[in-house]
Amino acid sequence: MIDKIVQSMADAMAGIRDGATVLIGGFGAVGQPDSLIEGLIEQGAKDLVCVANNAGSGETGLALLMKLGRVRKIICSFPRSAGSTVFEELYRAGRLELEIVPQGTLAERMRAAGAGIPAFYTPTSVGTILAHGKDTREFDGRTYVLEQALRGDVALVEGWEADRWGNLTYRESGRNFNPVMAMAADLTIAQVQHLRELGELVPDHIHTPGIFVQRVIRVDRGAPWA
Repeated sequence: MIDKIVQSMADAMAGIRDGATVLIGGFGAVGQPDSLIEGLIEQGAKDLVCVANNAGSGETGLALLMKLGRVRKIICSFPRSAGSTVFEELYRAGRLELEIVPQGTLAERMRAAGAGIPAFYTPTSVGTILAHGKDTREFDGRTYVLEQALRGDVALVEGWEADRWGNLTYRESGRNFNPVMAMAADLTIAQVQHLRELGELVPDHIHTPGIFVQRVIRVDRGAPWA
């Protein structure tokens, strides 16, 4: 019987190794798997490469993971935002590597990884320092930059509902980077608000098929509405 639901955060985080590339869902605080990040902090993995929309805020979640010295490199679109003091301090001190990727390119690099596409050409970043050292080609008179697919060892995502097969739905804007990240990792771990019986999820409403998800844990975030 397939049952991907785990009963403890320790079980959810088991086996994440030092040096892993970790994809962290969310757009700012929306759809961010805060409980899973806290679980990763407790688990102890270090020297991580974290991929996220931004570089955290305040001193919780991703920002706390960085403050504790557990992140070697951050790959994101918006490293500087309101409250990104931890990132700025670490980066200025030379204790954190940064790779900036335009937001659409970041999403497509992970989508490509999930689809088995090794690289793709895009016009975004042509003529900027972000294109330095990358292959370029001209198509129909326009220059494009070659971008590599971005795959993670682990993806931490926040869903709204799941069944024991790992099928996921997302609620409203919580459906941001989470679906493409779930597809782009060797190990996808989802925190969800609700667990449903098999057959309760409407097939057309499933955003991430369970084939992409290995572990599910229910986390009550105080949003009981169905």
